[in-house]
Amino acid sequence: MKTEIRAILEAVRDGDLTVNEAILALKKKPFEDIGYAKIDLHRATRQGIPEVIYGAGKTAEQIIGIAEKMKLSGQKTILITRLPPEAAKKVGTAYEIDYHAEAKVGIIGSIPSANGIGKIVVATGGTSDIPVAEEAALTAEVHGNEVVRLYDVGVSGLHRLLAHLDQLMSASVIIAIAGMEGALASVIGGLVDCPVIAVPTSVGYGASFNGVSALLSMLNSCASGVSVVNIDNGFGAGYLASMINHMEAK
Repeated sequence: MKTEIRAILEAVRDGDLTVNEAILALKKKPFEDIGYAKIDLHRATRQGIPEVIYGAGKTAEQIIGIAEKMKLSGQKTILITRLPPEAAKKVGTAYEIDYHAEAKVGIIGSIPSANGIGKIVVATGGTSDIPVAEEAALTAEVHGNEVVRLYDVGVSGLHRLLAHLDQLMSASVIIAIAGMEGALASVIGGLVDCPVIAVPTSVGYGASFNGVSALLSMLNSCASGVSVVNIDNGFGAGYLASMINHMEAK
């Protein structure tokens, strides 16, 4: 992935930046302390993906303040996860925000063009898993990935999944999201030759223990190439899928 440092060095090579201008750009302080938050301004430089705002537990005023510093540092697209509707409405008075209520995701700025090496498939076992799936899909899209959504293709009707074999087998990364017994990840893992990121959800009846049953099933998957993130952690899955989809020979 073309990181900020690579872009600066290439600009020097191409004559678009002087050496002194490049040094100044690299000297910018790595974080900004605004009292209630220390904003990581160098995360995109280190990891290729900029800072994300976790909205839960923050006031709308705090989110607005953090977003302001991000924009001043040059961040064009800001992702806000777990953003309650009330806070989203207040943030919308300060910035134009694209709010996805189902996923509780807010996006300030435009979604960039896809520049990954392939496509990310986001598949869910059932319709009830869609809020987590949308958090994963939107996270991946904000970070420059083409996403294919395959919703409600769980193992209780296996033909629904098998009808999409071409899309599954041509994916660069697959995010498999399911509650109940969480079998979807193992089934997909046994069909494809790409990494599968399993996301257990807290969907299910009493003995599912709010997602613990699906989590343990996914951790014990007999299919190779399946990794697991935390319960309902669509953001973590989307972020990891983006990193995989932007891997280049080093």
